[in-house]
Amino acid sequence: MNFFTDSFYLKTFWITIKVSALASLFTLFLGFPIAYVIARMKSRLAMLLLAGIVVSTFVTIVIKVFGLIIIFSADGVLNTTLMNLGLIDRAYSIIGTQEGIVVGLMHFTIGFSVLLLYSVVVTVPPSLEYAAQIHGASRWRVYQRVIIPLCTPGFVVGGLMIFNMCMGAFTSAALLGGGRVLTLPVLVQRTVMMEVKYSTAASIAFVLLVSVILINLISLIAIRRLRSARLVIA
Repeated sequence: MNFFTDSFYLKTFWITIKVSALASLFTLFLGFPIAYVIARMKSRLAMLLLAGIVVSTFVTIVIKVFGLIIIFSADGVLNTTLMNLGLIDRAYSIIGTQEGIVVGLMHFTIGFSVLLLYSVVVTVPPSLEYAAQIHGASRWRVYQRVIIPLCTPGFVVGGLMIFNMCMGAFTSAALLGGGRVLTLPVLVQRTVMMEVKYSTAASIAFVLLVSVILINLISLIAIRRLRSARLVIA
């Protein structure tokens, strides 16, 4: 087996990175506003919402994925509702597509994203926002120039954590991929269960592990250099 010269393995490798990266970005994009709103709520309500998020993270991934299949399949709730309302004339399904896997990975990691980002946002004093607004900054400018820069460490850690989880996710990719879209974890399972090639499966798993480590190291080095460059410019 020559992983990096075989087009099939390379395609599966890039699909895995692509869906993991997209899911990570979209999850952070959705999770940060939620974390910010919860962090600025009254303590009792915030704790209640956080408890709900924590409980949801313990729901088995199989139940979450089958819930998505019920909603987004060709004969699912969403398509049936839209067709009954006359908004679409035929069913559209994301099951068996890369988009479906991305949605599944987002559903799997959104709770972790909110909890991690909340722990960062809650450390930013609201007085900083009030001070910026007093000096004429708009709400969006405060969000852009004060909140987001101070929460950058949370974005970095959260993004890498979610990316790592997505790269190793099996259930979402296996069920929502519908057998038509393969990722490396699914390929490892198929290589073992269908082809009974343990050495090949071990090699694929090793490539997955090394690639995740390298991507994390490269990302951290790039971010550190970017920070250093900003300090020099400042």
